[in-house]
Amino acid sequence: MSEMLKISLPDGSVREMPAGSTPADVAAAIGPGLAKAALAARVDGELRDLARPFEGDAELALVTARDEADALELARHDYAHVLAEAVQALWPGTQITFGPATDDGFYYDVLAPASREPFSMDDLPAIEEKMREIIKADKPLRREVWSREDLIARWAGQGESFKAEWAAELPEGEDLTVYWSGTDWLDMCRGPHLPSTGKLDPQAFKLLRVAGAYWRGDQKNAQLTRIYGTGWLNKKQLDAHLHRLEEAAKRDHRKLGAEMDLFHLQQEAHGSVFWHPKGYMIWRELEAYMRRAIDGAGYREVKTPQVMDARQWEQSGHWGKYRENMFVIPDEVPNVEDEGPLVSDDADWMALKPMNCPAHVLIFRQGIKSYRELPLRLYENGCCHRNEPHGALHGLMRVRQFTQDDAHIFCREDQIVDEVQAFCELADRIYRDFGFTYSIKLALRPEKRFGSDEMWDKAEQELRDAVVRAGLASEEYGWEELPGEGAFYAPKLEWHLTDAIGRTWQVGTIQSDRVLPERLDATYIAEDGERHRPVMLHRAIFGSYERFIGILVEHFAGKLPVWLAPVQAVVATIVNDADGYAAEVEAKLKAAGIRVESDLRNEKINYKVREHSLKKVPHLLVVGKREAEEGTVAIRTLGEKEQKVVPFDEAIAMLKAAATPPDLKPA
Repeated sequence: MSEMLKISLPDGSVREMPAGSTPADVAAAIGPGLAKAALAARVDGELRDLARPFEGDAELALVTARDEADALELARHDYAHVLAEAVQALWPGTQITFGPATDDGFYYDVLAPASREPFSMDDLPAIEEKMREIIKADKPLRREVWSREDLIARWAGQGESFKAEWAAELPEGEDLTVYWSGTDWLDMCRGPHLPSTGKLDPQAFKLLRVAGAYWRGDQKNAQLTRIYGTGWLNKKQLDAHLHRLEEAAKRDHRKLGAEMDLFHLQQEAHGSVFWHPKGYMIWRELEAYMRRAIDGAGYREVKTPQVMDARQWEQSGHWGKYRENMFVIPDEVPNVEDEGPLVSDDADWMALKPMNCPAHVLIFRQGIKSYRELPLRLYENGCCHRNEPHGALHGLMRVRQFTQDDAHIFCREDQIVDEVQAFCELADRIYRDFGFTYSIKLALRPEKRFGSDEMWDKAEQELRDAVVRAGLASEEYGWEELPGEGAFYAPKLEWHLTDAIGRTWQVGTIQSDRVLPERLDATYIAEDGERHRPVMLHRAIFGSYERFIGILVEHFAGKLPVWLAPVQAVVATIVNDADGYAAEVEAKLKAAGIRVESDLRNEKINYKVREHSLKKVPHLLVVGKREAEEGTVAIRTLGEKEQKVVPFDEAIAMLKAAATPPDLKPA
């Protein structure tokens, strides 16, 4: 009698299956509908192919399209493989490297054969058509385990130098697996995969763009072509995603920033922003808003140096953990002669600060602190520098120089939960003032970290308790715990904002840190007369002013709330006879605190309306001879079709109300 395996199912039932059975066999035994719908399986929690045999008794959960996260991951992985197969079918001699699934699609890095130029956008339609052929052929996707020698020989024999190099460096003792697509094409891959290419929807993917990419991300290596695509379970999902991409392109803060004359970037200062007057006006309004918020919450604003000695960063732990992202500076006068090195070997080193926290500890350490002075909340609009790779820079969203709305709360152990709860409530109010909804996540200890397990247990639980007390640990707020995502010195709460087109942005954070006060010897005199370590809460709400402004511009598609708009109103004349009245209107609006400009050009009014609409000016006040005689203005509000004619005094009151920041509006 053959051995029988016990396969436990999610409903609590157990099926006995012969040794050698697969998840596909279990699906077929349950019913033909499930056998057809099954895409993969979770065996003892591990995602696997349907055709991979059980190794023993197991817990089984069959994956169908209803398990959308797993199904999308599988589909996107398969689309990447089909992409590589299509490229090699169209252009024999193409070398393939690797191609993973991404958050909304897939890519594959390839090297074009010597007989042709690197792949371009012009090649994408042909590749898409070939991919659809492969999908419609319903080719089985079959897993095999190979020896290292056989796999390297296979790749070397086919001229796949990148694959051969990769196979040679995979860890000893690891199964080296390949997947066949039918009987004529294979790729090296850990898997898992769908049962066949026909499980993909041939109308649910689209190739989007090509870009250069270096082999293994090293610019010293060969340059490849990365072909990007997006892939979904059905065409409806694809169409919705393409619509989001189209909408996102319209909202791109770089495009709108140029149209609205907010800022620019250029190579002479990689990753640093040149703010124009209108863009910096947005910054100033945000800064003023945040100062009112932190003043009301009991923070004390400070300012700390840009450059600090490397020894300070060594003591804090950043020199060892973060040095590759720091700009370092020799602490000596550079050589001014034509000959010889610019900097000697004897130079001491300093660094531009990548974060503000060590400097805030140094302020805390000035003078003896008593337990009665805690919590001490130190706030800084702190300018920081991080040495991000050139290729990673992206408009305002990822820069090298940025300013954080940064604060550190030094508190006693018994104050932590109260302080974190108060921060949660402050962040909630601020995000709602800007019209955002959000989810909140707890990022737990990473593998490489400072501190004991007991310290991490305590810190993580304190953050949980604070979120519960603030009423945010619920499905409504997307509460979730993220294993391994914490900083090397502390767990953290993260705020993920959802914008107008459904994208999420990780912005705010608070981290509970017992490591840095220890490393930098921060103490206070407790009630017992002894020295104790404070706990240090690192926190930010905007994250950085640069990125938050970029998010706001995209969220509002440039149509910022009136209180944030750089120009809140433009007075435009219909005829030159109204120039004097327009000047009077402009002067009174300025006196009322409205940011206003006038447009007296000899242009048709429709031209002026279009131009100021493109610049996203919230209100256009049109004046002609009649308005001058009657003391009225015709108000055109951005986004509204109809204009309304109102007495000028009424217009001033309306604009003042609209231009009042949300925290200053009457309750």
